[in-house]
Parts: sequence; structure tokens; C-alpha cells
Amino acid sequence: MTPRTLTCLVDEVEDLTTDVFRVQLEGRPEAVAHAPGQYLELKLNDETWVPFSIANAHGGDGVIELHIQHWPERENSARLRELVQVARQLTLRLPGGDCVLDPDSERPLLLIAAGTGFSQMKAIAEAALSANPERQIDLWWAARERRQLYLERLPRQWAEAHPGFCFHPVTELSPEEPWSGERVIGHRGRIDQALAAALDDVSGQDVYLSGSPGMVYACVDVLASLGLSPSRVFSDVFAYAPRDPIVPTAGSLVKEARQ
Repeated sequence: MTPRTLTCLVDEVEDLTTDVFRVQLEGRPEAVAHAPGQYLELKLNDETWVPFSIANAHGGDGVIELHIQHWPERENSARLRELVQVARQLTLRLPGGDCVLDPDSERPLLLIAAGTGFSQMKAIAEAALSANPERQIDLWWAARERRQLYLERLPRQWAEAHPGFCFHPVTELSPEEPWSGERVIGHRGRIDQALAAALDDVSGQDVYLSGSPGMVYACVDVLASLGLSPSRVFSDVFAYAPRDPIVPTAGSLVKEARQ
């Protein structure tokens, strides 16, 4: 799809935590059409456009959902928060990004996110479950502590409703209460370490990652040791922070860790 610039109405702003807020926008359905996994750019001023993953699959209703991390000490973040709260309309440019759900693949999905990277995985999961409610999907969502999993209830609902869906919360700090729930498997530590300890073979899966370049490539290096197919791994990081090769041709991280 060719990117286009448009104006959308600000329908709702909701605090999900003290650090993350959700924005719901409304525009013409045909104007906000996008593939699951794509992002938009929000106009902050004439010189500044800020990218955000679109957190919902396109439903034909003109709704756009964003999950925004608020950093009070960062000037752009503070200005954005103020703009969203007072503005009735926002100028957007969309869609962008090639990290999108493959509509022709029925392979099991391995979705890996850190922080508000969950927003991109949310859109992909929604579209995949809508197309095939029985599809096998493993969602791994990492944060420093449990309270930062700002929409934990949502993947829990997916796990309860869909037998093929499994939610893997990963926190660096131990939660106050043990993880529980239907197809909810908690992990402690860094996300790459958790993947290395828990997985055996990912050669048959489509893998999508959303997070910082360091987090994404650490996970890719681990998954390369588990049979990751270079043609079936997707992340926006590969476009804006590329490395060569993106996927190592041979890896031994997991084997070394398990010796």
C-alpha cells in the first residue's frame, strides 16, 4: 500500500499504566487500511514525525489503536502526551513497514515482543486468530516486572478462548504471585535466555519480533541455534538497524548454554 497522509479524530485516550497510554483514533475506513504488523507516523510538528506500531488489525471500521510509552524526561514524549490529550485531531502518515503477517502461510506463529512492542504482535495475533481460530500461536512478552505487561488480560483471554494459543510472560523480576491460567507459562530472566531454556526446534514456525535492536538480535542468535529459517523471520529492526548476516548461518548459543 502506498503511504498516505490523513487527519484522524482522537476518540479516546486511556492510561493503561502510569507509563503507557492507549490512543484510539477514527478515520475513513479506506484511508486507514493497513496490513497487520504495519506502523504509522504521527506528526508532532512540521519537522517531526514519530513512528508507532498500529495495535489493531484493520477491521474496516476506521479505528486505529496505538500503545504509547510515556517518558516524562524526554521532550518529544512530553510534547506528544500533551498533544494527544488536548488535540481533537491528529495528522498521520500510513502505512509503513514490511513486517506483516503472511496471509498465505498457515505455519505456527512464534511472536516475540518486549514492552510496547506488544502492540505490533497484538495486531498480528488478532488477524491470525480471525483467519484461523485454531492456529498454533506462541506469544512471548517480556518486561522488567509484571506490572509493565500493561494488557496482560488480553493474551490471557486469547489463551482461554483458543486451544492453539499459548502466552509466555517473561519478567526479569519474580512476580509477587506465581503465574497461573490456561496455557499461561511464566518465565524469569532475559527474553533470549528464556527462549534458549524453553525451546527446542523453531524450524517449522514463522517468527515475528518487536523490540530494540539489541533485544531482537539477541533472540535471533538464540533461535538460529534452534533451526530458525532466515526466510521466515520478520522484524522492523531488520530495516532500520540491519546487520550482515541478519540470521547467522550456524549457531551454537543454546548448545553451549546447555552443556
